[in-house]
Amino acid sequence: MNERTAVGIALLGTGSISQVVHLPILSGLAGARLHAVCDIERPKATTIANRFGIPRVYRSDDEAFADPEVDAVVICTPSHLHESQAIAALEAGKHVLVEKPIALDAAGTERVVRAAERAGRTLMVAMNNRFRPDILALAPFVRGGELGRPFQIRAGWLNRKMRTVRPTWRHRLETAGGGALMDLGVQVLDLCLSLLDYPRVERVVAHTHPGERMEVEDAATAVFRLEGGTVLSIDVTWSLVAQRDRNYLHILGTQGSASTSPLAVYKESEHGLLDVTPQIAPGRENLYTGAYRQVLGRFIGAAGGECPVAPPREQIELMRLIELAYRSAREGRELEA
Repeated sequence: MNERTAVGIALLGTGSISQVVHLPILSGLAGARLHAVCDIERPKATTIANRFGIPRVYRSDDEAFADPEVDAVVICTPSHLHESQAIAALEAGKHVLVEKPIALDAAGTERVVRAAERAGRTLMVAMNNRFRPDILALAPFVRGGELGRPFQIRAGWLNRKMRTVRPTWRHRLETAGGGALMDLGVQVLDLCLSLLDYPRVERVVAHTHPGERMEVEDAATAVFRLEGGTVLSIDVTWSLVAQRDRNYLHILGTQGSASTSPLAVYKESEHGLLDVTPQIAPGRENLYTGAYRQVLGRFIGAAGGECPVAPPREQIELMRLIELAYRSAREGRELEA
């Protein structure tokens, strides 16, 4: 794909996720052409555009959506803006990759998905954890039934406690939609459910812990009982007092088990316990950026017509379950899903 046929991209929002992940990867990704950045802080956006050699700087979303050289939009703005920006971009005929969540609730997520279906354009959400090398290696064991029936799954994302000098949009309910459960829990729950091909959830119970000097929770635990009896539990926090973050996944099946950090897979056989842990070739990138490279590569391929992807309708169910978890925490009781 040459420069003329490369997918022209406008990136909305120049915060940390854009600077650490999206811009460095997209600037060197085959088939992608960074055409514009858009941010209300124009001096900041101009500095970043100069750093990455991006020719256009816009302050208004509408300018980016009206630009005929923009084929696709990557949305990295605060969460409360995702829904309206994604719909506007899709209606303008652009392909869209949006940072998670697509919207702050299930109804908003459905509106975005329907907009993509009407427009006939690609819509993807940056659920990068699905594309980590260890998860890609683990997934066939789960989906292929080699571990038997999973009956218990535990997953967590525990981030180190950082001193909050002043609240940001992430700490306000109106702009974030929630705290650690919305920020981290959405990703952890999506990872677990995607490994199981999004089974039906029967019951939900959750508990949250209020954050200091913020409107949202800084920790949450949620338990989901799935159809068939599997129990899935997730733990998330922004307030781990430790030297480093912790990210884990443990799966117990009737014929085997699996875990990450480090990756380990064991199966039961007639000859005893077998260690079937797949070997992952060491990469030049960490799991985080390597996964994002996979996400962005797939998006560019879909936007360029090489490998179409279906609209992410499972995200509607994901946000419905997150809403139920918050309601369970507020009401202090288990809920039917």
